[in-house]
Amino acid sequence: MALHSTAFGCFTGSVSSYPTNSSNNFSLTYSTIKVPSFVSFPRLNFKVNAFSGDGVSETKESPLVVCFGEMLIDFVPTINGLALAEAPAFKKAPGGAPANVAVGIARLGGSSAFIGKVGEDEFGYMLADILKENNVNSDGMRFDPGARTALAFVTLRSDGEREFMFYRNPSADMLLQEAELDLDLIRKAKIFHYGSISLITEPCKSAHIAAAKAAKDAGVVLSYDPNLRLPLWPSAEKAREGILSIWETADIIKISEEEISFLTKGEDPNNDEVVHKLFHPNLKLLLVTEGPDGCRYYTKDFSGKVQGLKVDAVDTTGAGDAFVAGMLSQLAVDLSLLEKEDQLRDALRFANACGALTVMERGAIPALPTRKAVLNAIFKSVS
Repeated sequence: MALHSTAFGCFTGSVSSYPTNSSNNFSLTYSTIKVPSFVSFPRLNFKVNAFSGDGVSETKESPLVVCFGEMLIDFVPTINGLALAEAPAFKKAPGGAPANVAVGIARLGGSSAFIGKVGEDEFGYMLADILKENNVNSDGMRFDPGARTALAFVTLRSDGEREFMFYRNPSADMLLQEAELDLDLIRKAKIFHYGSISLITEPCKSAHIAAAKAAKDAGVVLSYDPNLRLPLWPSAEKAREGILSIWETADIIKISEEEISFLTKGEDPNNDEVVHKLFHPNLKLLLVTEGPDGCRYYTKDFSGKVQGLKVDAVDTTGAGDAFVAGMLSQLAVDLSLLEKEDQLRDALRFANACGALTVMERGAIPALPTRKAVLNAIFKSVS
């Protein structure tokens, strides 16, 4: 892929803590809050009162977002700041970036589906049940009788950042075949979302490419989060080559500062001219996440930054996926957000709040917030 040059950020606040129920979902109640006039929530694509008791939207006809890739089990240490061998215990948590996004969208009241492969084992069945419990369409999920569900042990530093050790030799997600794809499900989508881990080995690589082509041919919007996991690739150069091999087919790309430095071989991710090199001619939206500092956004017509919601981080696993879920849940309802900067900024504030709430608990899927929790956090930050 050629890097391109072309002339061409999400609330600040403080959140103390949120009570949780036994299912690790946020359990919140509303009080009367005066919202400043500059907060234009009506432009966001949700109805504040359209919730059932658990915070899930009662609307069932939302546009579909199909997420393709890996689903696995994260083992997260119960104490931060220790090496894996020193951790006294681990919390089992379902994860895998595309699956996180699918569950995140559903928990926000949207409509999502997951396509991928797990082992025909207890962990695989558990993951399938989790998708169903969260109202994620699992028609495209497959089970492999000869390979195990992938596992990842996560090292949490004292600041909540993490490192991974994976068990996939091979794992079931690597063995999804093109013939096993539910192409009808893919063609029904408004947005097709994927990462790069499914590009590392065959046969999953061919399945990924075929699925994306089917979506593109059907007029589906393609969303890409590279989700760099360098230890899974044969080499850094292979990782860079693989991630960039599908770059120019995506309509929407979400990328971290670390990934910008990696793909540009060490250039400054805070330099707009560096970021512009990654903006290909057909790209509609490039998002750069900055952790607690929010995000930057780039389109052909405008760019900017939206500040983040400040929280105390416990575990950053899944924060980027929660951000993507928040953003795609808005875009699936109204793609014209890509052309309206003020409304895009509102959607990014919502997405950043999704990411912020997720870092307050351990594990990815268990920590993904409901829409009610996100709204409560946003209202609280401006009250």
